[in-house]
Amino acid sequence: MANYIPSPRDWVREQVELYESSGGTKGTTLRDTGLPVVIVTHTGNKTGAIRKTPLMRVKDRNNYVLVGSVGGAPNDPVWVHNLRVNPDVEIRDETVVSPMRVREVEDESERSRLWKLAVAAFPPYAEYQERTSRRIPVFIAEPTQSPTS
Repeated sequence: MANYIPSPRDWVREQVELYESSGGTKGTTLRDTGLPVVIVTHTGNKTGAIRKTPLMRVKDRNNYVLVGSVGGAPNDPVWVHNLRVNPDVEIRDETVVSPMRVREVEDESERSRLWKLAVAAFPPYAEYQERTSRRIPVFIAEPTQSPTS
């Protein structure tokens, strides 16, 4: 079994710890915004270690849309590289934990539709895309079996 390596970023590590230690009843919103987040558990592409990343909750029916914005920084966040190599993840949405498989959305019409959902859920995404020359990656996470709580 792989080891869990907490994020080096204090706020990320603290949010994951609060979210998970409460069973999904606390820490479920992004810092002071009140906007809902999910915890994505994924596997490091170099270390093979378990990583956990809070991301904005963007739903598309039973699926989740994962946006690699990192605030419009010039490079993709590390978790994007992890998902490209290891697409099997778990998503904790409050008290429900679901095994899922992700794929990067390449189809333009699908990406456009999902991007609109993401911006509706978290309007700063539009500004983040304007801030960077890279194309912000969009992933869709689809259930691999029924969720557990």
